[in-house]
Amino acid sequence: MALSGLKIQKLLPRTNCKECGSNTCLAFAMKLAAKKAELAACPYASDEAKRVLGAAAEPPVRGVKLGPDGGLKLGEETVLYRHERSFVSPTALAVDLDETLPEAQIEATLAAIRDYAIDRVGDVYGVDMVSITQRGSRPEQFVALAKRAWERCGKPLVLRSADPQALTRAALAVKGSGSLIAGVTDDNADALWPVAQQSGHALGVTAADLDGLVVLTRRLLEAGCQDLIMELPSLSLAERLQLASIARRAALEGGVKPLGLPHIAFLEGDDLLDLAVTATTEICKYGGIVVLPRFDASLLAAMLTLRLNIFTDPQKPIQVEPGLYPIVEPGPDSPVFVTTNFSLTYFLVSGELENSGLSAWLLVPECEGMSVLTAWAAGKFSGAHIARFAKSIEIEDKVQGRTIVIPGLVAQISGELEETMPGWQVLVGPQQAADLEGFIKTRFG
Repeated sequence: MALSGLKIQKLLPRTNCKECGSNTCLAFAMKLAAKKAELAACPYASDEAKRVLGAAAEPPVRGVKLGPDGGLKLGEETVLYRHERSFVSPTALAVDLDETLPEAQIEATLAAIRDYAIDRVGDVYGVDMVSITQRGSRPEQFVALAKRAWERCGKPLVLRSADPQALTRAALAVKGSGSLIAGVTDDNADALWPVAQQSGHALGVTAADLDGLVVLTRRLLEAGCQDLIMELPSLSLAERLQLASIARRAALEGGVKPLGLPHIAFLEGDDLLDLAVTATTEICKYGGIVVLPRFDASLLAAMLTLRLNIFTDPQKPIQVEPGLYPIVEPGPDSPVFVTTNFSLTYFLVSGELENSGLSAWLLVPECEGMSVLTAWAAGKFSGAHIARFAKSIEIEDKVQGRTIVIPGLVAQISGELEETMPGWQVLVGPQQAADLEGFIKTRFG
């Protein structure tokens, strides 16, 4: 459980030496409690303080890294609700395959998983994992499919089988992929844990009920098995939601470490709406990995968009880097349009400019990710501010056209911009990005 500032202060030297950058040990303790400082800043911290505060600093939901380079991160969550701070590790989306499917379907699905990509506010997302489930009676086919999926897609796998020997062979066949051995129970955990260690995989454990899951995960954690993911026992969506909420609350508020683990959910069925509802629930309420029963581009697009919304820090707007961006094929005489570095605003404006076919420059000053009106109201999008940024990037060395277009919502800054950028013609554009094409036809022909 999190320690208060007063409890942390009792573990500090209490000399008020100021070497940590704070005026008093209490002030430093309050920063530690708010996670705005690190204990390493205190040069006189005792070993006891390092031990206690180090344990307290661990996230209530244990982090697990998958993939050959550990790039797929799960867990490390610290809050029950997104608005308290933010959710940290986006739910991984996987697509399931089994060895009994027709060869043509397997090949098409692997190709679709490998090639699927969707652009959202400048970042490209795709399928995170491939799930391989053994449904037939021939382990060699299951092992061959696992190896093929890894070689074709290069994504970590979820290996699922009721046969421990088949799981062992498949895990060793994709050694180093940073995958997940799923469906591990109390009966086979002792046999599969060494396999996971040897091959560099995590263990996905499950049990008949929550109590059994706590016993199993506690035993494995105490034995030194740290990379664990749990599959919650459930018979319905409502029950899974309830168990996920109980587990998260127990980990965060009760310090129950055996439940402080990311969890995986295997979705079943053919109804697209039911799958969307279940996947949405998992993404919103604590799902670590969601395994979809088949590849469906429309379902993936919806879930990836939802995931981006849920796992975006609500206190930090999505931003693009400030700079001067070319649109189509601008030259020295092309006009300059101005907008803020709020991602949504940038992509709306740049998209409309591209659709118009006009070769232009898009000047994007630093506005802390605010929209046009918000940035203007905060003093981050004034004529002087735009002029200073334009000068800092030496815009006059790149653009000789001397025509600059500002958003119509801030027409009042045109006079100030003309004064601070002498020699430039300032045009007031439309208030909405959707009207840019008509404005361009009128002004630039």
